[in-house]
Amino acid sequence: MSVLIVIPARYASTRYPGKPLVELTGASGEKRTLIERSWRAACAVQGADRVVVATDDDRIRQTAEGFGAEVVMTSESCANGTERCAEAHAALGGGYEVVVNLQGDAPLTPHWFIEDLVKGLRAAPDMGLATPVLQCDGATLNSLLADRAAGRVGGTTAVFGRDSSALYFSKEVIPFCAVRFDDDAATPVFHHVGVYAYRPDALASYPSWPTGPLEQLEGLEQLRFLENGRKILCVEVEARGREFWELNNPEDVVRIEAMMAKMGEN
Repeated sequence: MSVLIVIPARYASTRYPGKPLVELTGASGEKRTLIERSWRAACAVQGADRVVVATDDDRIRQTAEGFGAEVVMTSESCANGTERCAEAHAALGGGYEVVVNLQGDAPLTPHWFIEDLVKGLRAAPDMGLATPVLQCDGATLNSLLADRAAGRVGGTTAVFGRDSSALYFSKEVIPFCAVRFDDDAATPVFHHVGVYAYRPDALASYPSWPTGPLEQLEGLEQLRFLENGRKILCVEVEARGREFWELNNPEDVVRIEAMMAKMGEN
């Protein structure tokens, strides 16, 4: 199956304007923008036929082309990354059997997360899209809870059924846990990794659906699929000793840089 990876990136983020161009310092002291680090993560994926950055902003285009990325210009009317991926796939003439949405704020996404995601979608022909979930240890769960206690919108959590189809996604920490866990203990909470793999028909249908109340309240694009009766396959992935976090708020820069230093990632 041919695989296209699209990295949607917009400058006018509500919570963090200009986020794709924020510089992150790696373990060696080298600075690279968030969008370049996300592009490098995509390029490490085995089995990907093409990687493009999709944006509506010339500053992001110039930066991305400067480090060697292929860029597809999309319209300012795209409400989220999924709509931008749909537009980019169409602009490229379509034809890819799987389109992966690697959001530009996830530079620590290991290549095997995406490889396992594509493999999971291939094995589930009745599913139109799939997304990875990562079981939280106590340290990650405590970080999520600390963000919420401080009034910050941090990572997203997911709950899913026995058939691995998603029941719900939320920026709140779900399910509710009355107990606290040691940092290295497994927990019943799953961190949603902001990557999606779509079949072309599911992706093409998405922009035609109206924004539903749950998507609007949570600000989570994947809820539009659930609100329109489409199943989402949750593919459990393994950290393999790596730390994972997304850049949601300015405070996350220091956190991600510390993770890169700990893992020796330049």
